Amino acid sequence: MNCIIIEDQAPAQRILKKYLEDLGTIELIAVFSDPIEARNFLSTTPIDLLFLDINLPKISGISFLKSLSFKPQVILTTAYTEYALEGYELDVVDYLLKPFSFERFLKAVDKVQKPSEKQESPENSEALKSDHFIKIGYDYVKIDLSEILYLEADGDYCHIQLPDARHTSSEPLKKWLEHLEGYHYPRIHKSFVVNPNKIQKISGNMVYLENGAELPIGRAYKEDFLTKYLK
Repeated sequence: MNCIIIEDQAPAQRILKKYLEDLGTIELIAVFSDPIEARNFLSTTPIDLLFLDINLPKISGISFLKSLSFKPQVILTTAYTEYALEGYELDVVDYLLKPFSFERFLKAVDKVQKPSEKQESPENSEALKSDHFIKIGYDYVKIDLSEILYLEADGDYCHIQLPDARHTSSEPLKKWLEHLEGYHYPRIHKSFVVNPNKIQKISGNMVYLENGAELPIGRAYKEDFLTKYLK
């Protein structure tokens, strides 16, 4: 299991790092003070657990959580109790009130669903079904989500490119990211989401797919995308 920390206070960062190090079973892969940087990171990199401070610069932790298309399991951390109810309404794992002890930290972590448990759960199996129906005019056409080459945003619409067809959905790209939850298709540009299994080559700021399509890599997404997929 891996995790990231979004926390703008250095002392709180150090405490969480120490507790995770002492625990030894959860890999910390990144720490962010800036929630916008964290959001860009999460758009291309799937994680299991997020430690999220509520009082952040630029955007609150609650608003940040609501903005995510792919939601990892979340443990909120804050010095204020008034956000507890709203946090639980967002289905967070637990709510750690600062300052918290290692014992309280352990209690929260013990509630986290392990990746193997998620894989075996009926809810997760349902989310990863390949078949999805898309409305085209008055008809509903079945597509295989695993065969999608890429998605392209077009205002309130979204183009879905398959190996042998291209469909236009009346749902925006944000909604399609929800449909694709669990597939971990990275967003490489504000307008493009790509199936990494269909990538043939990456050169400069371009992604080349097996069907000959060439897609741009946005500057805001490039570092996280290349770090994740060019290991």
